[in-house]
Amino acid sequence: MRPSAKTEDKEYLNARLTFCGGVDSVTGANFLLEADGKKILVDCGLTQGTKLADDINWAPFQYDPKAIDILFVTHAHVDHLGRIPKLIAEGFRGQIFSTPPTRALASPMLEDTMNILVKNKGFRLDEIYTPENIKIAHGLWRGFDYHEKIQITDRLEASFKNAGHILGSAMVEFTVGPAASGGVNKKILFTGDLGNSPSPLLPDTEMVTDADYLIMESVYGDRNHESRNERRHYLEAVIEDNYKRKGALIIPTFSLERSQELLFEINNLVENNRIPVMPIFLDSPLAIRLTEIFKQYKEYFNQNAREVLSRDKYLFNFPGLHSTLHSEESRLINEVPNPKVVIAGSGMSSGGRIVHHERHYLPDPNNTLLLTGYQSVGTPGRLIAEGVKTVRILGEYVNVRAHVVKISGYSGHKDSDGLLDFVANMQDRVKKVFAVMGEPKSSMFLVQKIRDHLGIEAYAPEQGDAVILF
Repeated sequence: MRPSAKTEDKEYLNARLTFCGGVDSVTGANFLLEADGKKILVDCGLTQGTKLADDINWAPFQYDPKAIDILFVTHAHVDHLGRIPKLIAEGFRGQIFSTPPTRALASPMLEDTMNILVKNKGFRLDEIYTPENIKIAHGLWRGFDYHEKIQITDRLEASFKNAGHILGSAMVEFTVGPAASGGVNKKILFTGDLGNSPSPLLPDTEMVTDADYLIMESVYGDRNHESRNERRHYLEAVIEDNYKRKGALIIPTFSLERSQELLFEINNLVENNRIPVMPIFLDSPLAIRLTEIFKQYKEYFNQNAREVLSRDKYLFNFPGLHSTLHSEESRLINEVPNPKVVIAGSGMSSGGRIVHHERHYLPDPNNTLLLTGYQSVGTPGRLIAEGVKTVRILGEYVNVRAHVVKISGYSGHKDSDGLLDFVANMQDRVKKVFAVMGEPKSSMFLVQKIRDHLGIEAYAPEQGDAVILF
């Protein structure tokens, strides 16, 4: 059902919201907010995991990039910032705002994406994804801490709240003042991606009680995870089982946050002698680079992680861990006798070094493939998770005989009940909820759940929908 577009409160500045991306899909976040004469984007991400991704990513924007005043970036995953170089190439020279860690993580994420796209595609990319455009974006970028006021106009301001998803991830809250004095402010909240708290590294997602309009993610709107408190036990059991079978444990993982979380968890298991000694490889140049940035922003970790760091300065470099930066080092992993653990990108097995390891190790039933994150429709990771017997990797069909294990507790996203609880905190105030950043089934399930359980107007918008909030 499409949202109503009627004006509700004439005494307030008009706030118009257009859904330019991130609907009917987990990826491609791109939302346009127009208020008090300003055109503001929230996120500008790449669409991933679909055959139409290229057509969508390089299609014209629904707005004139030259007319955009500010881009707010919720976090550093490429499905939220990956189209920034295209925005720059088409004339955007406004300001870019995020938290300081997101600003620091953005350049390596964009550079890695550029290298992948140029290698695999090639058409027009030399006009869009260039080092110069990434450099221009960085020069327009400014970091703001959580809760620091960002004054946009006299009657429009914004601030970041902790989303608990990855390092530096944020919700963006816009506060709009009334057209005349004496009125009450109205608040519009974009969640970005909401973390699956508690996290090994990050503080819990911040509670919000006073939003009037909520634009929220719905990746897991239709399902729940096992307890995050149990996930370390599952991880320990998988590692021990693989050791007993003298296999290779292959873990496709996202370079940003998931790799660092796994290193933190495995470090804890190693330090407490919970798992046998064996070689553990971090085979991801990007993850290695991002881990160094993590070390620079320890103040954004939760209290437990900071306490561990104060005792163990080698948190991301424990005994047995080998970081393989160069391709030749990666190839030599195959010659290391089992048992061993290999952590490599990409998280959905759609590229990166993991595909070489999967081609080598998936046919052997003594080996294990551990899936710890969301797998988009159409990706090799999704096919493997759904139980296919063969999967196409690097142009050839590979038999999947290895043991496949899924631990959803490592997901970086709130599950269905967690999302409902998040909305329930603002039940007394919120007027409308828009479920975005999810597959259609997931978004609609969450919409119905919010309507049924909380009695709040909720919608799953479609691509290009526009609504006047007030």
